[in-house]
Amino acid sequence: MTLESYLEFCLSLPHSQEGFPFDKNTLVLKVGGKMFALFDAELFDFINLKCDPQEAVELREQYMGISEGYHMNKKHWITVQLHGDVEDALILELTKKSYHLVFQTLSKKVRDEFALR
Repeated sequence: MTLESYLEFCLSLPHSQEGFPFDKNTLVLKVGGKMFALFDAELFDFINLKCDPQEAVELREQYMGISEGYHMNKKHWITVQLHGDVEDALILELTKKSYHLVFQTLSKKVRDEFALR
């Protein structure tokens, strides 16, 4: 998977936005102002994603390329290595799940505003 194809996928999710709020390398994808994915845009060797805590445990047991979220809340975030045993299709599925987890935490007001657009 290339950075361009992954970024295109993320930006195809409704109301998603990209930015560099931390530094010039860390690209962050947000929905409603909340992060659902982040990665080093220069190296693009791993992606941090929000994840259901129970699913995160199961994924870490099943895949060598999935670990606790690097520099993130270890319970709610995972780090997915891009050049390991995790297939691209699963990475995209986990990204979509991350997006939906974050979207569900948005206030009703924000979700309703998105519905009107």
